[in-house]
Amino acid sequence: MTFDKLLARLRGVAGAAAVTLLALAGTAPARADSWPSRPITIVVPYTAGTSMDTLARIIGPKLSQKLGQPIIVENRPGASGNIGTGYVAHAAPNGYTLLMTVVTFVMNPKLHKSVPYDPLTSFAPIGRVADGALVFAVNPRFPAHTLAEALAAFRAHPGKYAYASPGNGTPQHLAMELFKMHTGADIMHIPYSGSAGAITDLLGGQVQAMILPANTALPLKQSGKLRVLAAAQPQRIPVMDDVPTFAECGVHGADVSLWFGMLAPARTPAGIVDRLNREIKQILAMPEIKSSLDKQGLTVAPDTPKEFAALIASDYARWTEVIKKAGITPN
Repeated sequence: MTFDKLLARLRGVAGAAAVTLLALAGTAPARADSWPSRPITIVVPYTAGTSMDTLARIIGPKLSQKLGQPIIVENRPGASGNIGTGYVAHAAPNGYTLLMTVVTFVMNPKLHKSVPYDPLTSFAPIGRVADGALVFAVNPRFPAHTLAEALAAFRAHPGKYAYASPGNGTPQHLAMELFKMHTGADIMHIPYSGSAGAITDLLGGQVQAMILPANTALPLKQSGKLRVLAAAQPQRIPVMDDVPTFAECGVHGADVSLWFGMLAPARTPAGIVDRLNREIKQILAMPEIKSSLDKQGLTVAPDTPKEFAALIASDYARWTEVIKKAGITPN
């Protein structure tokens, strides 16, 4: 081999090595001190118009201003949120693909035969963003004006009355099953394919009770179409301060946290997670953001990555137990 051919061959090998190094650099984890350098995507695993989607689109522009990069909200609905959630779980842990989710995140693994993520190991929790209040309501023709009277009716006539939910395994369904476990109420479950049909039949008296979001119940309560008997949370709801909590009605252990939060793929650098948490906390402290969430029936609820991780773990254990005890089978 001549010297010129040898030199050309060495140059070819060096070039190939350089290409390989560049490719590896492209897949290397992002460094917190150089992040972000391009647009960030927040994946919402449900359709547009849901509370998660609204939250992402309210927070997104403010986060974009703080980080100096565009924030893209991408809806990836399907399979009760599992498609979009699985997509983020398997995304590169570089801070450019995030997930805005809801408490169903910890319910789905026990409600489906297979899910593409593990709620405890597939993600790096960034922080809780907001809470949505749930209330226990009955049709006005149901013979109860207090929760105690409703429980007395359920116990006096086991299996006679029915409650509605938007579907098997929804938070409203599990919240009512949790309520039944702590009160001994014997009331039949009627699942619907969405909230609209469930609420229509509740108003019509085909079913007698339902646990539903406070912002949905408020106008129906004000018009006299629903009777709201209790709030399923530790504190009274400001826009319904005349409605007592479960605890005030003597029901303990049935409070439900309908939380919304943001996560990143597991192994995302701690520096990126901490910065996102810090920036989102500052956004949630803005009066205009609080006002926007109030109109959606949501309350700002910022916490730390560690606190959010603890909430995920405790709720995963709690709802796993409820699903098992209630005999709810995977879809």
